[in-house]
Amino acid sequence: MTGFSAIAWNETAHLRGKIIDLPFNSELAAGVLSEERFRFYMIQDSLYLVQYSRALAAAAAKAPDAAAIERFAAAAEGALVVERALHAGFFEKFGIDAEEAAAAEPSPTCTAYTDFLLSVAHVGSYAELVAAVLPCFWIYWDIGKQIAAAAGRDNPYQAWIDTYSDPAFGEEVEAVIGIADRTAAAATEDQRARMLDAFKRSSQYEWMFWDSAYRLETWPVAT
Repeated sequence: MTGFSAIAWNETAHLRGKIIDLPFNSELAAGVLSEERFRFYMIQDSLYLVQYSRALAAAAAKAPDAAAIERFAAAAEGALVVERALHAGFFEKFGIDAEEAAAAEPSPTCTAYTDFLLSVAHVGSYAELVAAVLPCFWIYWDIGKQIAAAAGRDNPYQAWIDTYSDPAFGEEVEAVIGIADRTAAAATEDQRARMLDAFKRSSQYEWMFWDSAYRLETWPVAT
């Protein structure tokens, strides 16, 4: 890692340590995470991915070169097609009705995270958007590899672990890291500062997302 990615990764090291230590992830690695919590996570993640794909599509639309357009467009499609295939398998295994999941209410954290990404997509610069969408790629790969190394045999969540520790997924992550570094290298000092802020905020939301799933987070007041 060099340039922006090295700085962003180093400045969020403490936060990433807190993410891997979250009860959700430690229990998932041990294979003892409750099905109720995993179902909640899967439903919220499926809602998140719809909006995340919109942010990725916006990045493709704003991208200044064909390679970045292709990368983000493929990622946007993958968030809907490939990830949904993974979710469908878990929905069937854990008795989640797909239509009910699609109609579920996003949690406060899911809402806040996706609203942040879409806000950056619509009013922020391309550079900020690249930095904002990067943690979802990079942190999942990092956590996936760590969980894979610690996971026990016959883990009921092995398909999830395999997906995010897969070297092919790592190649996608490396490609987006490269785009972020090239974008930052061409940016102004102020733009790079905004990129770092966006990367940090999304990283915080990643922590919050897993934590909220473990807490089965709901809105404090009903409408």
